Amino acid sequence: MQMKQLRNDTIAAGPRHSVGLKMDGMVRAVGDNKYGQCNVSDWYDIVSVAAGNVHMAANTGNAHTVGLTTDGIVVATGWNRHGQCNTGHWRDIAAVAAGWCRTIGVQADGSVVAVGRNNEGECDVSDWYDMVAVTAGDWHTIGLKSDGTVAAVGNNQYRQCSIMDWCDMMAVSAGYLHTIGLKLNGTVTAAGWNKYDQCNVSDWSDVTAVAAGSYHTVGLNADGTVVAVGSNKHNQCNVNGWHDIKAIAAGCAHTLGLKSDGTILAAGNNDYGQCNVIESIK
Repeated sequence: MQMKQLRNDTIAAGPRHSVGLKMDGMVRAVGDNKYGQCNVSDWYDIVSVAAGNVHMAANTGNAHTVGLTTDGIVVATGWNRHGQCNTGHWRDIAAVAAGWCRTIGVQADGSVVAVGRNNEGECDVSDWYDMVAVTAGDWHTIGLKSDGTVAAVGNNQYRQCSIMDWCDMMAVSAGYLHTIGLKLNGTVTAAGWNKYDQCNVSDWSDVTAVAAGSYHTVGLNADGTVVAVGSNKHNQCNVNGWHDIKAIAAGCAHTLGLKSDGTILAAGNNDYGQCNVIESIK
């Protein structure tokens, strides 16, 4: 089964920072820069971006930012205590994901590479194959295969990795302790911790993209509107008025939406300026 991969990687939300990919291949970032995670102004020829997240309870700001270049090389900046930014030797990468303390890359042949923290087995992806996308939560990693099935490694305390029966998937997103799956028919499923109702997505339909934050989940509808469930402590779910959106991203406690005119909307926690994204990335 061949799937059309939707691009949702032109914006990325970390724990305290936001990243946007401009049409000219340059990258912009705003928010907390304690570890240099926003030092992306010299990047060029980038085709996708990812931001390492950490759940809000930790509140450490430890984060890194990853970019994939047109020639399949991966660049990274930010917190590197676990070697999560040591991607300079990677080649022929087709997709990237950034989780807490690690970076995951899908190679052109469908195999997967990983660097960074592996205390929970979240980097045990060397035997994965035929992958088209990956997503990284705090302690678990999810892979999407070309046939619409999924693979999972890492922490499964709340059954966030108990998704081996999922099929007909077109996209996946890993949050702190939950996993979201978007099916080819536009419906959405979820597994994992649901304390804040972040997994209550069974009634969603006609969805084209999903994004999982720490305690909330965001969905992009085919008509360009956005839905969200889960914790709204920081107003990160206040997206009902958004329209004409073509990509979404969910951080720890903030949400980003990219409009078709290249402007970005933001909702949620802005303590570090991570929602100051008024500049167009068109």
